Amino acid sequence: MNILVVAATRSEIEPLLNVVDCELSVAGNHQSNSLTTHNTQLTTLVTGVGMVATAYALGVHLATHSYDLALNLGIAGSFDRHIALGDVVEVTEDTFGELGAEDDELFLPIETLGFGESKYHASAALNDFYADSDIKQVSGITVNTVHGNAYNIEKLTSRLPVQVESMEGAAFFYACKQAGVPALQIRAVSNYVEKRNRDAWKIGPAIKNLNSFAENLLSVVGCKL
Repeated sequence: MNILVVAATRSEIEPLLNVVDCELSVAGNHQSNSLTTHNTQLTTLVTGVGMVATAYALGVHLATHSYDLALNLGIAGSFDRHIALGDVVEVTEDTFGELGAEDDELFLPIETLGFGESKYHASAALNDFYADSDIKQVSGITVNTVHGNAYNIEKLTSRLPVQVESMEGAAFFYACKQAGVPALQIRAVSNYVEKRNRDAWKIGPAIKNLNSFAENLLSVVGCKL
């Protein structure tokens, strides 16, 4: 099985990279690792932060490489207080929340304008590998500016019933769809989406839980790390 692991930053998958323990190559501003183990080829791609960096890095990479599965790993903010900080979630659909136009107080998504799509779905499922997985499935939004204003948060959540927020997820789904690569997005919640409060963030535990889960998942699909 040929697997691509995608992350915005090295720090989000540093524990996994330490386990993989392979040579690092640099291509432009994004980084890739590769490891062959137990008849499975595992490649990691660090794209840089944001939807533009993610789409570009994946576009370049997938133009010359084929995969049986692309796995997006990262942290996320949660609008849903029923999700505990540090929890690992499976993002099954993701939306470019700012892609459209304003008509005074009304937001017109790009579908309404007739120029394309804003919502993308996972084309692989965790249950394909974990028959009894109890990881919560959630909907996500991808933004250029993470939310930290109460009015804007309320305005967004009244328009879109999303649960988590990232800066890359929908771009990952988009690029994989264009390349015909099965895509799975797994994130761990590092903070709640609220007025910016770094003291309440749990980035360390989120990254630890994310990577522990990723190691187990990769072991199940053939990478005995």
